[in-house]
Amino acid sequence: MLVDTHCHIDGDRFDEDRQAVLARARAAGVTAMINVGCDLPSSRRSLDLARTHPDLFAAVGVHPHEAKDVVDGFDDALVDLARDVRCVAVGECGLDYHYDHSPRHVQRTVFARQISAARRAGKPLVLHVRNGATDAPAFKEAIEILRSEGALDVGGVFHCFTGTLDEAKAALDLGFLLSFPGVVTFKNNGELSDVAKMVPGDRYVVETDAPFMAPVPCRGKRNEPAWVAHTAAFVAEVRGSKLSTVLEQTGANARRLFGLPL
Repeated sequence: MLVDTHCHIDGDRFDEDRQAVLARARAAGVTAMINVGCDLPSSRRSLDLARTHPDLFAAVGVHPHEAKDVVDGFDDALVDLARDVRCVAVGECGLDYHYDHSPRHVQRTVFARQISAARRAGKPLVLHVRNGATDAPAFKEAIEILRSEGALDVGGVFHCFTGTLDEAKAALDLGFLLSFPGVVTFKNNGELSDVAKMVPGDRYVVETDAPFMAPVPCRGKRNEPAWVAHTAAFVAEVRGSKLSTVLEQTGANARRLFGLPL
């Protein structure tokens, strides 16, 4: 079972060929896709898509880039959306100290409120965590916030994980999963190949983050859910596993974490 656990095909870059993109994903063997919101409007679009395509599911949340724009009651609105049967997670939410599009103290507050929303809705978290270029320990702070806000009650996944072995172990120790994006296929992927080798078989999934970061051999193009197959194949090679084993593991992990009715 091949699942793209993170994509953004509700955006305008897919307006001209969204149905063809979905068809190519299905032809490539993708059995489920999770479309992830970055703010309230995109979260609502994600749900609208999920309601009209049985193999599409939604996650609803506010990206740290958009944290500065939240309005009073945004977390109550997220809870209402998250309780929809077609919503499987709250996110993506977290901390991004690389771009700092929102003030860091605002990011932390909005992140904590979304953890509370996930607990209220009974849905896992989809996390976006990116360190600053030099000294900004977003990952360390995110772990502390997850612990203090009771995120262990709902669990979740570190989406687009590109961190170090130590960060991977900290996420796993917390009980969260790691999601490997197309970056794992890049020649210069830091410690990501080592992380893919060491992660337990029941603790990882794969994703595209479409339209961003297409995997080799499609690097530089607009990413799309069908290409999660390339990422899965690379992870299998790195782990010294059969592709069928990686598909079985990642499919079962996605189904368990998100409660996918597959």
